[in-house]
Amino acid sequence: MTRSAGQRRGAAILSLLAGALGVVLAVISAAAQFPVGLISLVLLLVAAGLAVDGLFNIGTRRLAELIVAVILAVVAIVVVVMRSWWLLVGTLVVIALFALAIAAATRAFRISVPLPVVTPPANPVLIYNRRSGDGKADRLHLADEAERRGYRTVELVKGDDLRALAEGAVADGADGLAMAGGDGSQAVVADVAASHDLPYACIPSGTRNHFALDLGVDRDDAVGALDSFVEGGERRVDFGVVNGQVFVNNVSLGVYGEAVQRESYRNAKAKTLLDVASQVLGPNSDQPSVSWHDPHGTAHESVAAIMVSNNQYRLGHIIGSGTRPSIEDGLLGVAVIADPTSRPGSERLQHLWSEWVAPTFEIESDTDLNAGIDGEAATLTAPVRFEIRHRVLRARIARQHPGASPSADVPDGAVDSVRALFRIALGRPVHTAPHSAV
Repeated sequence: MTRSAGQRRGAAILSLLAGALGVVLAVISAAAQFPVGLISLVLLLVAAGLAVDGLFNIGTRRLAELIVAVILAVVAIVVVVMRSWWLLVGTLVVIALFALAIAAATRAFRISVPLPVVTPPANPVLIYNRRSGDGKADRLHLADEAERRGYRTVELVKGDDLRALAEGAVADGADGLAMAGGDGSQAVVADVAASHDLPYACIPSGTRNHFALDLGVDRDDAVGALDSFVEGGERRVDFGVVNGQVFVNNVSLGVYGEAVQRESYRNAKAKTLLDVASQVLGPNSDQPSVSWHDPHGTAHESVAAIMVSNNQYRLGHIIGSGTRPSIEDGLLGVAVIADPTSRPGSERLQHLWSEWVAPTFEIESDTDLNAGIDGEAATLTAPVRFEIRHRVLRARIARQHPGASPSADVPDGAVDSVRALFRIALGRPVHTAPHSAV
């Protein structure tokens, strides 16, 4: 939904007021109940830090950090309750104010981008998957809605070759292709559209619809996304390619690549990931040997996970985490989680988590590697080569949708974010630096 300048200013003002009030109350509470208030506040901050760090770790360290975080949080609450119920109420109010400040800031940073006016296709085709997203296409009557807008519809059924369906639609005269399905299906149809230089519409009827989110399509308005070929705008975006196969989001190897191969992953993701981590990491694991080079040219081996993405994700931030500010920068995002039990003699990473951007990336291995490509299980033959195809897809987006990622206008860093909120509150534009390697 388009947000006016007034709505953004209101959200920014609310965020600044809630954050400032939260800080003031936290200081007053800590001072009034000194030293108990200060101790409980420090315990909660340390617990939050350990919990966040634990989410990015694996094995015994992850478990230890999460356990300690819970213990510290419980101790902080007990200390507060023993001293004063009012102190507990004050602590909860502070937490609520900070949560409100973050939520309001998230809304303030969301932007809508006016896209160039384009001519709608005369013979658009929608390919849809009834099974995707637990039957979302049927629940929303997407086929009927598409036909009302002038689309010809083609259903993807089990056993069909999706690429052949898309190529067949083009051969039959389609001058625009749309896909209603998950991200794996989006990549296939988008690739066909790009190869024929046809406009493409992403209809978010999958489970998570990450590509739609970063493209600027409203994931909660699949029916409205069909208007992309009625009165939509156009933007050109990138593709990632691994061993010749297109991906629109990312390719993951290591723990995730192994986990996604398992049938249990679909219904128990967290449990499966933890089970796989305990099996494939450590000195007695049978994890395939992999090697790769960091941006400085140093060779590495034995990683817990590697994720290569179509443009860089915003990771580890409070606002916009897990999204890509841009999918048209022409660079791959590479993120690596080190294996704490790396083999003797291998060059260890300086940090548990490392990320950077590059136009290409390559992984060597002595065997084929299991991977998750846009969330779908796959096996890749080494060497695994990644590259980016810059602005090859003519993506159409409905005019009522944002046309930009939720993190497109979000600065890096807390200080820059506060400054940006002040600029929005004053009615001034936010000028952020290009997203760079970390």
